[in-house]
Amino acid sequence: MARTTIHLMRHGEVHNPEGVLYGRMPGYHLSDLGREMAAQVADVLSAAGHDIAGVVTSPLERAVETGAPTAAAFGLQADTDERLIEADNHFEGVAVNRNRWVLARPEHWRYYLNPERPSWGEPYTELVARMTAAVREARTRFEGHEALLVSHQLPVWATRLWLEGRPLLHDPRKRQCSLASLTSLTFDGATLVGLSYWEPAGDLLRRAEDMVPGSSAAAAKIGQEARA
Repeated sequence: MARTTIHLMRHGEVHNPEGVLYGRMPGYHLSDLGREMAAQVADVLSAAGHDIAGVVTSPLERAVETGAPTAAAFGLQADTDERLIEADNHFEGVAVNRNRWVLARPEHWRYYLNPERPSWGEPYTELVARMTAAVREARTRFEGHEALLVSHQLPVWATRLWLEGRPLLHDPRKRQCSLASLTSLTFDGATLVGLSYWEPAGDLLRRAEDMVPGSSAAAAKIGQEARA
């Protein structure tokens, strides 16, 4: 059987001085640091001799910009896939990263009724269904090689939870999916035989200013600032 590896990459840091939960909103691009992260991932993959035969990204600007350096490093033309897009979210456009207390406003309460779905956004089951469909297509398309699929934190993390047989309901603060990280899925034919997580741009995380909670150096930095 042919071995195929699909790397699910979270995009790099976004320029977001207002701390907005930007979700699927257009116009949010990588920061200078985010571009540095994307370039470093491309350098690491190339220098380590990875066999990247395809780059497919979410259509959102930050994902397209994150995938571009790797596509260039391997002489590829990146594609976009709507199935890799960020999860839909009621709080899109709200400056939740600037003031978490905004989430306690009464007008939002009805969106907290069913966290297992979740009631504030795209159902986890639908999110996983579209992500795994994109992975299956990439596995077939790039069989025997490696491919980079650039998406967003929640889609990548929910996919990992499902593949590992864990509940989709989770604490966002405990997601292991930092900026520009790779969750790598290795297949023997159509069978998943390996799942690993790594941070090729991990040394840049402590300089990051824009992120959502998660298990990463960037999240640790935000926690320190919050206590200052």
